[in-house]
Amino acid sequence: MNAHQFQRHPVWERLNQGRQAKAAKGGYAGYGAPAFGQQSIDGELVENPNEQEIIELIRRHHKSGKSLQQIADWLNSQGYTTKRGQQWRRVSVKRVLDRLYGRAPRLSGEETHLDED
Repeated sequence: MNAHQFQRHPVWERLNQGRQAKAAKGGYAGYGAPAFGQQSIDGELVENPNEQEIIELIRRHHKSGKSLQQIADWLNSQGYTTKRGQQWRRVSVKRVLDRLYGRAPRLSGEETHLDED
């Protein structure tokens, strides 16, 4: 981008372009909290092992036929909390499953897939 183009674009647009460019390279631009199961270390998204374990528990309970509310209740009864230390709710479980099965867009630049297991 040259100086003339730089001046024409509003700040928010330049920031968005920068975030998209970093995401396209697999980086994390720090726009919002990383998704559950991920963390930012030195500007790069990496898996959070503790949260990945919870994601696997959610997946297994979902595959066994439990409802979103039943999964949330079980996680809470076992002392598991969300990324922000809150109790699990069915919508929180749904969001984890949507990302797991590729139904939610990702900011890390990965394409969304609609694969069903």
